[in-house]
Amino acid sequence: MKRYPRIQLAFKAAFPYTVPIFAGFLFLGIAYGIFMNSLGFHAIYPILMSFLIFAGSMEFVAANLLLLAFNPINALFLTLMVNARHLFYGISMLDKFKGVGNKRWYLIFGLCDESFSINYSAKVPKDVDKGWFFFFVTLLNHSYWVIGSTIGGIFGSLVVFNTEGLEFVMTALFVVIFIEQLMTGKKYASALTGLGLSTACLVVFGGTNFTIPAMLAILGVLTLFRRPMEKKVEVTA
Repeated sequence: MKRYPRIQLAFKAAFPYTVPIFAGFLFLGIAYGIFMNSLGFHAIYPILMSFLIFAGSMEFVAANLLLLAFNPINALFLTLMVNARHLFYGISMLDKFKGVGNKRWYLIFGLCDESFSINYSAKVPKDVDKGWFFFFVTLLNHSYWVIGSTIGGIFGSLVVFNTEGLEFVMTALFVVIFIEQLMTGKKYASALTGLGLSTACLVVFGGTNFTIPAMLAILGVLTLFRRPMEKKVEVTA
């Protein structure tokens, strides 16, 4: 009996963090469902893909792959390239996911940009189970994407409008989340390091190819200077 109040408490703590994600995922999910419908796919395709894949950018890519000749090797490497950033997300969450039990399998599956941002930086109240908090953040974000894709897939044939540029909704949402965390946080070194290295890689490698070099550079620099940064935080605290 004690388990259910603990779960309810974790849900109540997690839900407010996901409200901004709801707006972005809902509209982009609807756009994805409409996009799949425009390619001639039945509504069941975006519904199942959003439920089983849950990788927004890759799902848009997969829609086009389904129209091409079967080439699993190409699909594998393309998926690795598109979602390479998740490797770094996973490394960052190793300590966070310790002690969460079997929930870690769903947390690994459901790890996306927005869930990572919330689960990594959110201050979980002491009376809230962190495993269930992480679980509900991930589950809610996952459900928002499925709901949006379902609406778009079912009603996509009834609505016709230009969806060009709608994918920028998620970029804008992520920027807002970053700024909010930057304003409420006390540690700026890692954030400024990430911005600086990403900008440098953007200039050097261009907008198409800068993501992976930027991730590698950020991982290397933060790993190299991890101890000095932690000591500085301890001193200032």
